[in-house]
Amino acid sequence: MNRRLRPLLIVGGIALIWLLSSSLYTLNEGQKALVIRLGAPLTVDEHPGLKFKIPLIDTVMFYDTRAQTLAPPPEQIILGDEKRLEVETYTRYRIVNPLVFYRALRTPDQANAQLAQMVSSSLRRALGKVPLKTLLSIQRDEIVMQVQQEVAERSRPLGLEVTEVRLHRADLPLETSQAIYDRMKSERQQEARQLRAQGAEWGQQIQAHADAERTVILSEAQRQSVITHGQADAEANRILGLAFSKDPKFYKFYRALQTYKQSLADSSPTLVLSPDSAMMRYLKAGPDAKP
Repeated sequence: MNRRLRPLLIVGGIALIWLLSSSLYTLNEGQKALVIRLGAPLTVDEHPGLKFKIPLIDTVMFYDTRAQTLAPPPEQIILGDEKRLEVETYTRYRIVNPLVFYRALRTPDQANAQLAQMVSSSLRRALGKVPLKTLLSIQRDEIVMQVQQEVAERSRPLGLEVTEVRLHRADLPLETSQAIYDRMKSERQQEARQLRAQGAEWGQQIQAHADAERTVILSEAQRQSVITHGQADAEANRILGLAFSKDPKFYKFYRALQTYKQSLADSSPTLVLSPDSAMMRYLKAGPDAKP
């Protein structure tokens, strides 16, 4: 009898253990549990601990209520000035209503796909109205905040709370960056040529002005030199006249000595004079020679 009951007891024990394990579940901190009965969502459990459910009838779906990060791949967006921009965003959100979330999206993967589409459409709509220079200014924060508010409003009926939408990276595509760089380089080269031409023109004007001033200064200096030279000659003649009037005899003798000095110098040509020449009188008679 015992041998026949033993298998039944073993099977019953296993069934009891399975029944107990199927009727219990653990809810951790930072999670919410949605109890689904026969495919229909029933209740939401938010308090951590050991919970009970009806085996084979109830199923439990766990949702992480902590902040989640969505970082979709970069995408190209056309701005208001027809420029293309490669934008990479990140979004932080949390599940606040598991019941609504289950009815609208069911799984986190569906939530990520739906939310990424919302961010992309809102971002394209906002950036499609502004040029690149506006996006590079302080108005960028206002544009991103506008996108965040729009995504938050659209995701609220899905049981989600969007807390942050930010631009992680916003770069021009490689071909666009190269084209802009080439255009900027051409503009800078053209500006450099204009500056060089203007500098050369200014240099010529400065040189011409300096030449004109030099001519005026030299002309004035030459004029002043002639005046000064004339005044000096007049003063010298006046002094010589005074000296001659004081002692004409000595003056004539001094002039004769100067003539001898210049005429009889080593570099002077040879002179042939007669003994009775007037030039020889001071050599013969000295200072007492009669003129």
